[in-house]
Amino acid sequence: MTSESEIFYEPGKTDHGLPRDPYKSCVVPRPIGWISSTSRDGRHNLAPFSQFNNLTFDPPYVMFSSNQDLHEQRKDTVNNIESTQEFCWNVATWELREAVNASAEWLAPDVDEFERAGLEKEAAKLVNVPMVKRSPIKFECKYYTTLRLPGNAPMGSVDVVVGRVIGIHIDPRVLTNGMIDLGKVQPIARCGYHEYAVIRGDAIFEMVIPGDPKQLVGLEGNSAKARGLVNGGNKAAAEEGLKAGH
Repeated sequence: MTSESEIFYEPGKTDHGLPRDPYKSCVVPRPIGWISSTSRDGRHNLAPFSQFNNLTFDPPYVMFSSNQDLHEQRKDTVNNIESTQEFCWNVATWELREAVNASAEWLAPDVDEFERAGLEKEAAKLVNVPMVKRSPIKFECKYYTTLRLPGNAPMGSVDVVVGRVIGIHIDPRVLTNGMIDLGKVQPIARCGYHEYAVIRGDAIFEMVIPGDPKQLVGLEGNSAKARGLVNGGNKAAAEEGLKAGH
């Protein structure tokens, strides 16, 4: 049941009656997939995607979705990744926000967004893709698959790209007591319209889920502990796995 004051609409069928479409302002904040890639002929590309997230942890996978452009063409990032089978993710931070925005401009395939945004490149260790040197956390990824979701022309169709994380870079300057300190990273996130958010130290709080503490290894993403817990149901193996995760 809906109240008389509630706004209800069917996307693509009925009008929401608001000055701007509210959909992308409903699921917020969203991590930014600042994705670097290299074309088959060696051209470098960097672009932010507002629909990005991790999928699992053992092994770790990430995904991002990329809409078509105004001419119903797939973006360079998707073409590059599918042809070379690799890419990198760079955490978008408050300090780098202007560069993130600059790299979002729709440009010709031969334009290097690193150079356009004034960003220094850093060589990856396992893939042939440059990373943003000033970004404090980076993932090196191998392409896994693309799920293509159909949509309305010109921009509705989307490529959901999934990659396996094979290498992780963490700048020790963003650690506190051996843990990532988001107050130091200050990642930015995508909200709705032209709005963003930033995570600062005073915005972070902690809650531990009640119940069996063994379930928390999945929330932590601790593969060593998780493997120990399910290794043939062997209690000794489980204990060893828990120790290995400390």
